[in-house]
Amino acid sequence: MKKTPAPETVLSSTGKRLKLVWHDEFDKPGLPDPANWTYEEGYCRNQELQYYTRERRKNARVSGGRLILEAHLDAYKHGGETELCTSAAITTLGKHAWTYGRFEIRARVPGGRGVWPAIWMLGEDIGEVGWPRCGEIDIMEYVGFEPDVLHFTLHGPGQKPDGGGKPSARRSKAAGKRLAPVRHVMTPGCRLVHPPALDSFVTYVLEWEPSALRLFIDGKKAGEYTKTGDLSEFSPYPFRKPHYLLLNLAIGGAWGGQKGIDPGIFPARFEIEYVRVYQ
Repeated sequence: MKKTPAPETVLSSTGKRLKLVWHDEFDKPGLPDPANWTYEEGYCRNQELQYYTRERRKNARVSGGRLILEAHLDAYKHGGETELCTSAAITTLGKHAWTYGRFEIRARVPGGRGVWPAIWMLGEDIGEVGWPRCGEIDIMEYVGFEPDVLHFTLHGPGQKPDGGGKPSARRSKAAGKRLAPVRHVMTPGCRLVHPPALDSFVTYVLEWEPSALRLFIDGKKAGEYTKTGDLSEFSPYPFRKPHYLLLNLAIGGAWGGQKGIDPGIFPARFEIEYVRVYQ
């Protein structure tokens, strides 16, 4: 598949010239590049059905110029255990993290009730301060029971649990120990530009600046939150320190499984053409 090379510079929506500082075009077949990515492994969060595997091509591989994260109903044996549903979650933790910038990801989500793919970021200090103090930026979340809706969500410590503002996401805590009340800021839902989701690649752009975070879907602004507006109740403010990137395909769980899981979704495939970071 021929892919347009990553531009060396781009303009932000506010007219700032930004330079390419990191990218993965997924043009080397095999496992994800170990210089860029590591793995989550096991049952990580949210009562999800899948077991995340490490360095297993059936679940995570680069092929045809794309990263493929694929969930299966199978009988994966390890350490005397047998896992009946497997998938993959890859991250840049310990390899790459960024404070501010333009993050561009082109991806195609799988369809079907029970799928829960995501493109997101966590503060790299999660091991020290826990979640939600570390901060969480969900660039894209998709739950298959809402076939034409995408979500852009921010999580951080608040003055009180689920404090006012935007509607709260109904989900259990992410990885890490909770050390503070959590506040969620979530878009009501961004309609897909080209439904149905499984038929189209969509370009997601996060512009993260000291005073604001903005999301664009296929070039159209889908959400914006400001430090002095919707994010003013985050205390301490978590979006001024390095965050690392995660790409994962979950199945079921506290949110993705609210309407059950259709066994016909398997194998479910989440495809990513590229990830590009500009600063």
